[in-house]
Amino acid sequence: MRPSKLFALLFGPLVQASQTPLTTYSTTLVDLLSADSDYTQLLRLLQRTRLIPTLNKLNGSTFFAPTNDAIQRYILWSSYLSTPESELTDNINERIRQTLFYHILNYTLPSFPPSDGVEIYRTLHFPRIPIQPPSEDPPPAPPWVPIPGGSLNNESQRLRAVVRDGTAYVNVDAFGKQGIPTAKDAVTGTNCMLVGIQEVIEPPGSLASVIRNTPSLSYLLKILPEVQLKALEMTPGLTVFLPENEAWKRLPRVVRIYLESQFSTVDLKRIVGMHAASGRLGYTSRFKDATKIRTIEGNKLLINATSDTITVEGAELRQRDVYASNGVLHTVSDLLLPPGSLRPNAEKYLLALNCSTFVGLLRSSNLTGLVTDVDAEYTILAPRDDVLEIAGGSFPDEGTDDLKRSLRYHFIPGRWTTEKLKDGTLLETELVEVGLAGGRQVLDVGVSTKSSWKLGQSEKKELYFGGAGVIGDPIEIDRSLIYFISRPLAPPGDVLSAALPSLDLSTYIAAVFSTSLAETVKNLPRTTFLIPTNKAWEKLGLVTSYLLMSSSKKDLESVVLHHTLDSIEYLSALRNGTDRTFRTIEGTDVGVSRQENDGGQVDVIVTGSGGWDGLRAKLDLKSKVNTLTETGVLHQIDTLMIPRSVQITLGKLVRGAGGGTMASLVTRAGLEWVLNGTAPPEDSEYAKLGDGVGWTLLVPRDEAWKAVNLTALWEDPKAVRNLVTQHLVPTFPPSKDDKRDRNKGGKRKKDGVGALVNADENNMPLNMNGETHVTARSSFSSYGQISFHDKGDHFVVGITGARGTGAEEDWARVMSWGRSTTSTGKRGQFSAKGGVVQIDRVLLPYTPKWWIQYGPPAIGVSAVVLVIVALGFTARWLYKRRESEPTYEPVGRDEEEDG
Repeated sequence: MRPSKLFALLFGPLVQASQTPLTTYSTTLVDLLSADSDYTQLLRLLQRTRLIPTLNKLNGSTFFAPTNDAIQRYILWSSYLSTPESELTDNINERIRQTLFYHILNYTLPSFPPSDGVEIYRTLHFPRIPIQPPSEDPPPAPPWVPIPGGSLNNESQRLRAVVRDGTAYVNVDAFGKQGIPTAKDAVTGTNCMLVGIQEVIEPPGSLASVIRNTPSLSYLLKILPEVQLKALEMTPGLTVFLPENEAWKRLPRVVRIYLESQFSTVDLKRIVGMHAASGRLGYTSRFKDATKIRTIEGNKLLINATSDTITVEGAELRQRDVYASNGVLHTVSDLLLPPGSLRPNAEKYLLALNCSTFVGLLRSSNLTGLVTDVDAEYTILAPRDDVLEIAGGSFPDEGTDDLKRSLRYHFIPGRWTTEKLKDGTLLETELVEVGLAGGRQVLDVGVSTKSSWKLGQSEKKELYFGGAGVIGDPIEIDRSLIYFISRPLAPPGDVLSAALPSLDLSTYIAAVFSTSLAETVKNLPRTTFLIPTNKAWEKLGLVTSYLLMSSSKKDLESVVLHHTLDSIEYLSALRNGTDRTFRTIEGTDVGVSRQENDGGQVDVIVTGSGGWDGLRAKLDLKSKVNTLTETGVLHQIDTLMIPRSVQITLGKLVRGAGGGTMASLVTRAGLEWVLNGTAPPEDSEYAKLGDGVGWTLLVPRDEAWKAVNLTALWEDPKAVRNLVTQHLVPTFPPSKDDKRDRNKGGKRKKDGVGALVNADENNMPLNMNGETHVTARSSFSSYGQISFHDKGDHFVVGITGARGTGAEEDWARVMSWGRSTTSTGKRGQFSAKGGVVQIDRVLLPYTPKWWIQYGPPAIGVSAVVLVIVALGFTARWLYKRRESEPTYEPVGRDEEEDG
């Protein structure tokens, strides 16, 4: 209805009445007020606000009139009356007028008080949204005329009355509670009624003010931002169904945390919009069964009304018809949200949970799709702002590819609850690596359990992702899960960067940088590195010394690449799979097997393609396993592996031992085949020792030759041969039926010569644990054997029987040793391979002095001669003694003969 028509309807009779002279017997509202001394203050108020003409022109009216005491208690009106009229501004006058209009009905009640429950009246108060700032334009009508329209969609504000316990009350709620009691009985005049009341009726405030004053909406008031409250204050003609506090408590905790944050403004606006409708006001008197109301957000609310109850979308209507200056408010028992309408994405939760820096970095890197898709299922590892502040903000710089890699590394596809996580688990992340040939980078999970000392508490489970601890419990958000971590995660770097923090891998790193493989190793895609520890390099002694020489780069490169598998093999696959071989980048294979140790645990055994029998490595399971790289993974092993493409000859070991002088003397002696790892010439005396004999060479360091006249030695081929053969030890292969443990070593007799069968677990080329060995010189010298002695922290070696002291006075200290991978025979695994033992002194061939050499035989002969002479003299003496003894005949012998 147009405002002009509504004005004509309401006030047409007033205009006509103003043209007809009043009869002297009529009684108006002013007359009724004037006749009662309890309304003097009210009359003054009406005069000041220029509403006397309005009352006189009303053709039918009801006035709920506050008494003098009521006005005195109402500060606004009492102060208004005490203020000089010259100081009153129009806005104050307007406010007083509107409050007075809320006390006036534009019709005369047939009776008062109401006789049947709560009665609803329409007043002359048409509330309006105040203009900010106030307009300077004059009002559209005289101030004493109520102007239809306003913020209730052309409807005037309502007022309720009821009788309780024999007393009439006005301004009660929909259930007839609260309200202002009447002070006087109703009196009537000519087409008018006057009812005295004990208090001034305050017109309803805006929806925002109603919310502020409703205890059951305190949670909504808590979460609504000021801008949203302002909208509820300034938007006209709203019908709102607002959930009470208990309804919000039924939401998941994380949803409430989000709604309570500063980042939920948009969603809160949507939520309120789904509970609010504009247009014709929705008073309960207008609700019928199956009524549908379309909300501001477009969803429809189904209202079912019976004589006893009213439900909205199944929720009970609690407080009904709470009047407001710009609409009507109802409270409901539950949220009226369509299914799936309240699904905040992960980004909003992260913002609410103090991860705004993390979200900001995602936005700057155009990665918001990871947190804005509500249907995506992720386990998100998020550092909070306070953690980043403590950690110093250790994310890479904004705008870099490194930042994108780092952020993707914090997202794990799938919903990994704490029950699913096991210690050592590797989870694929959203980080797709070029070095993994388009595969996903993985993240290691650590799980530890600590006992709680508190009574009644079970063991505490601590989680780690990539070494970063988890803070607090995970947050479940719809399809995803958020873990708060103690620091940002850094994606794995190249293999050298991954190995660099470990001091135990420094030899490997130095070896790689000493070759031309550094960039190659860093960029090899989909690889597994089996990196020997420093002790693994030390264990091979002179083999390592040779490989780390600048002249050995080709062999060293082959060794490094032999430790690089051309596939990604994490620990679980190596430990739990079947025995098999893996191809290496070097081109040969390595074998992986499993073996139960004495403790009942399974060791992972790795065997290279070359080396010697018994050379094998174990995966180091005590240190960090599954060290991730951007191209795969690295594991530590305890022994260096030798590929079959690398032949470690005695000549190479001699170079590693710094034995250039010895190598020259070996060549001078015609034994260069020993250095080359080839078989001796067929006509050589050494060829007669049989097939598969290996050789171990004792090599004094070059500085050990200072006490030797090398010039004189070089000019004497026989002396050179004697010296070299004194340092050359033959090693015989085991027989095929030899059942002894090869790792412990032993001796076997062959042609009267004792030889070591195989090396021990320390990769010795021969047994040095108190053993005596023949040398190549033993065949033509009684002093050709050598003896080793264990001194606890080192070994010593000397010529057996030298100076009769068992080598104690003429010994050399063993400095290092190394095994050869070559053999002089063709017996395969039954060929002995020998090696080099580095010593600190030269073992000069021993020739005893003449008194030592000839003394003992001369003394022996002399002793024999003396024994013979002594025996001769003894025999002669006994003979003479017998001859000189007298002879006696028995008595009577002659007579017997004569007879």
